[in-house]
Amino acid sequence: MRERLSLWAVFCLVAAFLPSQTESVAVMSVDLGSEWMKIAIVKPGVPMEIVLNKESRRKTPVAVCLKENERLFGDGALGVAVKNPKVVYRFLQSILGKTADNPQVEQYLKHFPEHQLQRDEKRGTVYFKFEEMQYTPEELLGMMLNYSRVLAQDFAEQPIKDAVITVPAYFNQAERRAVLQAAHIAGLKVLQLINDNTAVALNYGVFRRKDINSTAQNVMFYDMGSGSTTATIVTYQTIKTKESGTQPQLQIRGVGFDRTLGGFEIELRLRDHLAKLFNEQKKSKKDVRENLRAMAKLLKEAQRLKTVLSANADHTAQIEGLMDDIDFKAKVTRSEFEALCEDLFDRVPGPVQQALAASEMNMDEIEQVILVGGSTRVPRVQDVLLKAVGREELSKNINADEAAAMGAVYQAAALSKAFKVKPFLVRDAAVFPIQVEFNREAEEEDGVKTMKHNKRILFQRMAPYPQRKVITFNRYTDDFVFYINYGDLSFLSEQDMKVFGSQNLTTVKLSGVGSSFKKHSDAESKGIKAHFNMDESGVLILDRVESVFETIVEEKEEESTLTKLGNTISSLFGGGSSEPTANMSEPVTDEEEVPPEAGKEQEQSEKQEETAQEKPEMEEGKEGEPQAEEQKDDKEDKAETQGETEAEKAEKPEEKSNGEKAAEEEAEAEAADKKPKPQKKSKISEDITVELEVNDVLNPSTEDIEVSKKKLQDLTDRDLEKQEREKTLNSLEAFIFETQDKLYQDEYLAVVTEEEKEQITGKLSEASNWMDEDGYSAGTKELKEKLSELRKLCRAMFFRVEERKKWPDRLAALNSLLNHSTIFLKGARMIPESDQIFTEVELKTLERVINETMTWKNETVAEQEKLSPTEKPVLLSKDIEAKLSLLDREVNYLLNKAKFAKPKPKDKAKDKNSTSTENKANSTEDAEKVIPPKSDDAEKVKPAEEPPTEEKEEDPLPELNPAEKTDNTESTESSKSENHIGNEL
Repeated sequence: MRERLSLWAVFCLVAAFLPSQTESVAVMSVDLGSEWMKIAIVKPGVPMEIVLNKESRRKTPVAVCLKENERLFGDGALGVAVKNPKVVYRFLQSILGKTADNPQVEQYLKHFPEHQLQRDEKRGTVYFKFEEMQYTPEELLGMMLNYSRVLAQDFAEQPIKDAVITVPAYFNQAERRAVLQAAHIAGLKVLQLINDNTAVALNYGVFRRKDINSTAQNVMFYDMGSGSTTATIVTYQTIKTKESGTQPQLQIRGVGFDRTLGGFEIELRLRDHLAKLFNEQKKSKKDVRENLRAMAKLLKEAQRLKTVLSANADHTAQIEGLMDDIDFKAKVTRSEFEALCEDLFDRVPGPVQQALAASEMNMDEIEQVILVGGSTRVPRVQDVLLKAVGREELSKNINADEAAAMGAVYQAAALSKAFKVKPFLVRDAAVFPIQVEFNREAEEEDGVKTMKHNKRILFQRMAPYPQRKVITFNRYTDDFVFYINYGDLSFLSEQDMKVFGSQNLTTVKLSGVGSSFKKHSDAESKGIKAHFNMDESGVLILDRVESVFETIVEEKEEESTLTKLGNTISSLFGGGSSEPTANMSEPVTDEEEVPPEAGKEQEQSEKQEETAQEKPEMEEGKEGEPQAEEQKDDKEDKAETQGETEAEKAEKPEEKSNGEKAAEEEAEAEAADKKPKPQKKSKISEDITVELEVNDVLNPSTEDIEVSKKKLQDLTDRDLEKQEREKTLNSLEAFIFETQDKLYQDEYLAVVTEEEKEQITGKLSEASNWMDEDGYSAGTKELKEKLSELRKLCRAMFFRVEERKKWPDRLAALNSLLNHSTIFLKGARMIPESDQIFTEVELKTLERVINETMTWKNETVAEQEKLSPTEKPVLLSKDIEAKLSLLDREVNYLLNKAKFAKPKPKDKAKDKNSTSTENKANSTEDAEKVIPPKSDDAEKVKPAEEPPTEEKEEDPLPELNPAEKTDNTESTESSKSENHIGNEL
């Protein structure tokens, strides 16, 4: 019974927290690439599906077109790019989170010289100048993300706000924050920024869960996309967890990348080659490179040429009207193509070598190399990669285009509370190390004080995240400043270092340290603790800074055995001590104390000095361990002594008299009073005020974010207004032309008078002329008024035509139902009185409805025939449907009664005509039914005669519906004596 109650309680609890049907439960993922984006959704009944865009394609170009009074996205924007490249913005990912002096911004201007990039003096970043408006890369990307949400909502047929977005693994803190800002502007709730290589690895592991075991399997994913290339080494194996038992896990072990090696760079080489060929043909005196439209056409042809040459040895590129109505045609071979990109192909092995170095592995430990990304389809890329990894073949057992989107949407479902998925543990890795730096005074041997620069590694290279860390500053008693910067980036090339940007992240200014020491002057300081958190998105956050003190308090009473047991259990489940704290936020049980590590440039003696002076909490705990062990030993000794005493008493219960026992108890009490009372340490924490100063790329202020949101909302409202106007304009045009055409059709000519026809024709001609003159420039309101006026004028004509179209089918249905109802009524009246299941009132009610319906039909049809087709009809389709409904309801009522009615049992007088054998059998059954057995033996046998299903008392389902069990039992018992009657019927 307890088990049933607990199950029922769990069911009620789950049901209470389930989202309502009207609430949005669908989630989405956006694989945000440099050139393409792929969108996937998960909703109830639809597990992990790629979203099709308006062109029914599975991927959408990351392109935004800003025309004079509208915006276009995706394929629509690319169509405009060939005609007017100035208004189309693409490849925004490369300039996200970059300052104006970043080499990638300069490179972007070389690729797209038609755009005007200007410096934002406030933040140091760039923005696009378009007419009188300014758009930051985050705003343009926010427009694209909002468009992806619209596509997902249309596909899912419900609103969606929660999303997981992929970013390149090499994105630093500023770039990740920029993507989060773009999503915030778009109104998306980002569940997580997941690295695209991690999403691919998750997708691969989810569909091969059965192949993962306790033995580590190392897999390399080589992803060459449009804008960059990444090589990732992933380890798969099962591990045991406290929460969910043994589960599969993927761990990122090494990452190598090339920010600019991708398909787009190959396409640019082909574009420039085609431009060179056109100039050599000397069909025009102008240089095609100076014509932006011509270069846009050449880039589009280069994209097609790259795809074709990946499968063919040569191909002819051709463009009609490339420049000045001059056609272009030239043959390009694969060898020429590979010669153009020779230096790019030489860079293919670079990410592989970086990934191996980061993971401290060699290729012999890698089981397979899997290709991801569209650019890996280039044959030369595969050839070079095969040599680099020393394999006979490369694995292609994953969807190169959609793997990241599908992995990200699986993670979205796992993070969402609306779905339950099989756990798959993900341990991502931070590509760039992060450290904390600070200055402090140090006294030399000669007594001279100097300032020394100290470093503490917060997150090593390839450190797993999400993870929390704590750094303790023990030498400060007053307000001070420390810095959060990137660590050793010597593994990056010189060019990568320039693109990387500032290595300084944040300056942290603390205030309130001195006042906390004055407030707790009588307590022992345990240092200033800074709590850091690298969240699931790889973004570093300084949670809080606190000043921790420790005081010693005397316990009034020794804890009882039950109290000690309760504290032990609490510590096991709570993960921490039960010491009282003041001004303390929730205890962070998963935080890791950072040990003091000096920089490489410091000497060993300096390290020793630093270790002594700046003791982190971990080492303080080690120093305190002897005391804790001594106390523990004392307690254990005491417990052992007590245990021996109790054992001796148990063995010799009659050796001591009551007087001796009382004397011993008094002696023990005196000894306990003489012992010093135990002391207990209490921790006190005081929150420290933190002021953060961003040093890499300033975040936009709250006001800037609101301005961006309003700017995008205004553009959205303008687009919706434009769509509404176009829809109304099209409806007005269609109504005018269709109605003018209908006035020449016989069915419409039959229901209008000449006067009415002339009036309608005149109004339509007037509206048509107005459309030609002013209609196409009129506003939405004026167009709606004109359409409403015309519809009101033609409403009566349309009504008469529609009614005449509906009459034949409606009347035929009514006649058929009347015939069937009459036949049913006659049959019901012919049933013998002994077997009659209908009452006289029911039969008379049906007869009355039939007669009234017949009378109404005959009279209304006769009256309608007297009217002219141009007059308002009296025979209405809605009235016919009402009569049909009423008559159908009465007939169905009687039919249902006949279906579920139980036949009446036969009279005893009729039973006498049957054979004597039947009489004996029937009388025996009647006797068994009427007279229940009264003996004890019969009562004992009765449960055995019940159906087996009735014995399952532990099944909770029947207990939820006890009425169903009773009905079934009754029907089973009654069916024994009524089977013969049913057979006769």
